[in-house]
Amino acid sequence: MKKWILGFIITFLSIGQVAAETSRLQKILDSGVLRVGTTGDWNPMTMKDPATNSYRGFDIDVTTELAKDLGVKVEYVATDWKTLVNGITANKYDITGSASLNMSRAKVAGYSQPYFYLAFVPVVQKKDLEKYADWADFNRPDVKVAATLGTVQEKMVKDFFPDAEHIVIEAPARDFQELLARRADVSVTSNVEAATLVTKFKQLAIVPVEEPRKPTPISMLLPQKDQVWINYVNHWVELKKTQGFFDATAEKWGLKSL
Repeated sequence: MKKWILGFIITFLSIGQVAAETSRLQKILDSGVLRVGTTGDWNPMTMKDPATNSYRGFDIDVTTELAKDLGVKVEYVATDWKTLVNGITANKYDITGSASLNMSRAKVAGYSQPYFYLAFVPVVQKKDLEKYADWADFNRPDVKVAATLGTVQEKMVKDFFPDAEHIVIEAPARDFQELLARRADVSVTSNVEAATLVTKFKQLAIVPVEEPRKPTPISMLLPQKDQVWINYVNHWVELKKTQGFFDATAEKWGLKSL
């Protein structure tokens, strides 16, 4: 019996050693590069400057800090919302910037623990504000609702407004651009992005609904089966939360968590 227990322990430790050696964490340390998938189109989380091919935003500060603490360089890999998860499963990058917690994504990808919380609000042309007072006002056949393919908002607007007409467009186009062009009446986005949109585009406004919908944590996507890498990132997130890093970074970008 003792020999059987000893054999089991040795086998278990061997499996753990193999997992550590084959983990994305070890590969990152060996290569000296952390590959981060980012869309570059979610202000102020991730914004790409086409002129310099560089990125800035909350996500960029977070992943730059992670790379610094790993002692490696960061490399940003351009992606879009409809292929964000595929990039993780296909090993195109090691981690993503912020992504809303979503159970469909969780079927094939892992998540870090959350570090920020948001909710969703409707955005319309300012001159149309008098037409809409709350969520139910958009659930009509004569209302066109825009969403970007592959985002959590795509499913959200179909659930919220089953009777409306759904305008689903593909990146690099964005749902709010349909609103600006008057091809849609409303788009639904996070309170974080909505605040930046109405500041940048004075013709847009947030509908003063009774309360935002779908309070949602945001996290980073990781390879689902790589528990060693997930554990490392989770420990890092917890340490940085305790030290106030995420709060300070959010404040820098004018963000307020729920």
